[in-house]
Amino acid sequence: MLTCIIRYDIDPTAHEAFATYARTWGQAIPRCGADLIGYFGPAEGSATLAYGIYRVPSLAAYEAYRARLAADPLGRENYAFAQRERFIRREDRTFLRLVSGPHAPLTDHPL
Repeated sequence: MLTCIIRYDIDPTAHEAFATYARTWGQAIPRCGADLIGYFGPAEGSATLAYGIYRVPSLAAYEAYRARLAADPLGRENYAFAQRERFIRREDRTFLRLVSGPHAPLTDHPL
């Protein structure tokens, strides 16, 4: 399983536009085949940093998911919304693989 982390640099005056964009992906992404963990917008600290996080089984599954998302009417409209409103200044994707399992509480840890 791969986790895709999308790092967004957003316009600091457009948090509501980004939130609308994120809520729309909340409908389209799962329907198109990815396991959406969530979208995260600025709260404290940086006013321009936001993330979208979802999981796919493999890079091949990612490519198939992206094709379905590009063909999805809601997906196409959300892409167009972002282009029209111009609240995303930069977007980077990173794919990570989980390298540790679930963790027990540290109450019995010697440190």
